[in-house]
Amino acid sequence: MKDYVATIIKNEQIAENVYAVTFDLGEEAKVRCGQFGNISVGETHLLRRPIAICKAEGNEVTFCYQIKGEGTQKLKTMGAGTKLNVLMPLGNGFYVEEEEKKVALVGGGVGVFPLISVLRAYASTKEISAYIGYRNKAAVCGVEEFAKAQKFLLVTDDGSYGSQMNAVQAFEADLAKGNRPDVVLACGPTPMLRALKTLVERENLNCYVSLEERMGCGIGACLVCVCNMTDGKRARVCKDGPVFNSRDVSL
Repeated sequence: MKDYVATIIKNEQIAENVYAVTFDLGEEAKVRCGQFGNISVGETHLLRRPIAICKAEGNEVTFCYQIKGEGTQKLKTMGAGTKLNVLMPLGNGFYVEEEEKKVALVGGGVGVFPLISVLRAYASTKEISAYIGYRNKAAVCGVEEFAKAQKFLLVTDDGSYGSQMNAVQAFEADLAKGNRPDVVLACGPTPMLRALKTLVERENLNCYVSLEERMGCGIGACLVCVCNMTDGKRARVCKDGPVFNSRDVSL
């Protein structure tokens, strides 16, 4: 973990209300897929914005974010050459065991972006099937990345692009055809992850989910992002996660 003074290379819209910002860190950072960064958006906003790392190549790292509040509204206005503090890499990311040969990625909404980092890390060594859902055609992005998977099913809630269903339904339909993975990796809104948790437990599948929670510090000190575990304890999404075994977390 390091607090970089990073320079924006480009900051561009890639879908409706969704942007991708690429920074030059000035040096190469070691990043595990599924980790995130805490990005400062200037002195007028004291809290940084936790955003998933989409890809890291050499000195460059790309984050994809959705416009939600004043902070991200400000971030989207910042152009090439702007310097911002970026604390990264943070959190525990995804890790695929050597014996896990077949990997299913299930993603929805902005939760698709951490899964791009998984695909980039394991596409050459694992058989990856991606089940990716968006609200509608205007929200679709990252298609060129997911197309690198051995199987890629893109769906939308309203059927305006691909089949009309959500990502969990797409995965369940393929599972019914006998396409059973060794491990499932997922990220998306809580209702999606809740439905997936029910499915994988019924099918006795190993599954890891990346949780989306509001964060303050990003390093486990402020306790803003605590979540409930199935054993009755509580965990910090930023430091203990954001990736958890789906059996261990209450959704």
